[in-house]
Amino acid sequence: MKSLFRVAGGIVHLSPVLSAVRNARVADPETATVSEPRDVLIREGRITEVAPAGTAGTEDDTLDAGGRTVLPGLIDAHVHVTASTADLATLGDTSPFLVAAQAQRLLNGMLARGFTTVRDAAGADHGIAEAVRRDLFVGPRLFFGGKALSQTGGHGDVRGPGTQVLDQHVCCPHLGIVCDGVSEVRRAARDQLRTGADHIKIMLSGGVASPTDRIDSTQFSDDEVRAIVEEAEAADRYVLGHAYTARAVDRGLRLGVRSIEHGNLIDSGSVALFREHDAFLVPTLVTYDRLKAEGARHGLPVASQLKIDQVLAGGLDALRLATEGGVNVVFGTDLLGEMQSHQSAEFRIRAQVVSSADVLRSATTTAARLLRAEGELGVVAPGAHADLVVVDGDPLDDVTVLADPAHALHTVVKGGRPVVDDAGLVRTG
Repeated sequence: MKSLFRVAGGIVHLSPVLSAVRNARVADPETATVSEPRDVLIREGRITEVAPAGTAGTEDDTLDAGGRTVLPGLIDAHVHVTASTADLATLGDTSPFLVAAQAQRLLNGMLARGFTTVRDAAGADHGIAEAVRRDLFVGPRLFFGGKALSQTGGHGDVRGPGTQVLDQHVCCPHLGIVCDGVSEVRRAARDQLRTGADHIKIMLSGGVASPTDRIDSTQFSDDEVRAIVEEAEAADRYVLGHAYTARAVDRGLRLGVRSIEHGNLIDSGSVALFREHDAFLVPTLVTYDRLKAEGARHGLPVASQLKIDQVLAGGLDALRLATEGGVNVVFGTDLLGEMQSHQSAEFRIRAQVVSSADVLRSATTTAARLLRAEGELGVVAPGAHADLVVVDGDPLDDVTVLADPAHALHTVVKGGRPVVDDAGLVRTG
């Protein structure tokens, strides 16, 4: 097995399934420990044993980690795999075939950066998820929710103030659909769940990328939110809610929303509610950093550019407050278009205010709990998917090494199959 990993600029593929990763120092994010060299034994894409070094043979279907750190595959719980531009209003006018082709490239890049699982927070549908399952698209495992639900004039309503028509045909690749009233939101939630959605996304407050709402607004009535939560729970699924202010976040938590996206402006009362409901917070700090620096270049409208500063400054304070308060904090990025190449920079940003172990747990074990995939994702343990990242350095000591995947990642393995580039190599030296 070749021991080089080169992903920058190439198209990545999956090679045949391994029987073992040898000589691996296995990281346990939950206990923040790294083992002495071990052999990770694999059968049919799952880990069967983490055995003493020397247990595995040296056959061609094994990979020698060379004493490097081996992490569970990373999880990004807030991506938009169909958001090929920051101008979301134009996305619905794009050919769905082009959107799918661009999604394949974006998924490819995420996997190459070590993210073996992602949760799409609006846009991806059952077709893209099926393409990944069949390896028609080579990318991370994909948890999808279909289109986000928005009220008229809410964060998912991309119309400007002078526009009346909104084409909501299923083939139009908008990230959201507009629905009003209890009957409409129930039908919209049921329709997404009908397609096999893993979750339902709703807009609880205004946002940066929407043209006509305010960041500090609240959206949907209590009865509408309760109806959506009821439909998700009836299908044994859950609701994630876009929200910034403490007022919007707290309201969502009280009404049964399980996962809050962003939460840049939460307060100590919000922290208490997160704990009371065992809910999850998914900050997405890198997207504001990148929107501020290059959003205009990638199509972010002027009205949206003016909103960025309202949420940018509060993000790190919210992350610190939530982590110190014992909230379930999960890794997310929310990048749009070409800015998605900055996905790994989220590690560096978070490390400014919380420990490396906390950051790594947010992208592994805590994220797996959010996805209801404990024991299958986010760990290197018997029974788990053989999703592994072989790393130079120790991210538990310094998680910022993961912010530079081109140099830090030695090999990425998904389902026991190493990721290789179009030259058949597994690293750039």
